[in-house]
Amino acid sequence: MRSFLYVPGNRPRMLESALSRGADAVIVDLEDAVPPAEKPATRAAVAAWLASREPGAPVFVRVNSGPDGVEDARAVVTAAARASSASPARPSGLLPAEGSALRGLVVAKADQDQLAALAGVLDALDPAGGLGLVPLLETPRALLAAAAIASAPRVTRLQIGEADLAAELGVTPGEDERELLLVRSAVVLASAAAGIEPPAAAVTTDFRDLESLRRSTLALKRLGFRGRACIHPAQIPVVHEVFTPSPDEVAQARDLVRRFEAAGGGVCLDARGRMVDLAVVRDARRTLDAAPSV
Repeated sequence: MRSFLYVPGNRPRMLESALSRGADAVIVDLEDAVPPAEKPATRAAVAAWLASREPGAPVFVRVNSGPDGVEDARAVVTAAARASSASPARPSGLLPAEGSALRGLVVAKADQDQLAALAGVLDALDPAGGLGLVPLLETPRALLAAAAIASAPRVTRLQIGEADLAAELGVTPGEDERELLLVRSAVVLASAAAGIEPPAAAVTTDFRDLESLRRSTLALKRLGFRGRACIHPAQIPVVHEVFTPSPDEVAQARDLVRRFEAAGGGVCLDARGRMVDLAVVRDARRTLDAAPSV
């Protein structure tokens, strides 16, 4: 998944059209985008929306922190289970292993206690293990615990809530955002060490400056991020362009893998005579995995 489009849960029209905007996945927001007084009604509305969804583009729901987040999780997972129940014999409220639009929960202001509570909800309602947790690291404490959070049950990918985190750190990012380099690298490292998906890059709120978006997304790709969260559909094509291998990249990767396999899995030379080992070939295979289907 290259793009994750955030959609406010309290905007029915936006919610209804979100799945047709071209993003690889949609994140329905129950947290910051929703005024506190509207949160209970929004939770119910999003649950009803999920209950009517057919399987299709992956949907994630960003749940609140604390006890409200646990209630959010129960509501949306139960609704998804109703939508995907394939058999009258299936116990009520349990999610089957397949057939659901819901793919997981994005956890706002994640900490280890919150993740444990949410994993318990998912274990009860999704015994097949189809739903994952995507923690948002938004506090210094969470960042220092990134390795433990990445290894927690049900965690499939990390994201950084950079605006909240920068505010707590007292950091003011400049144009090249070097002030966030340590934070970003730490999350890439924690993800790789835990063996989960590479992190998705954080949103940028200036959705009109697409050239700046392209530059920063390319830099984040070089740093080890794969995919990016978006707040506006206009950002999606740029993110897809950056994270989709070009035909030349695919051809080079395919040639590397072919040469490596022809050498019996040992060291070989690429088309320019440079030495190629397993680490290089592993990256080439990742490129092929990310290539568009033909």
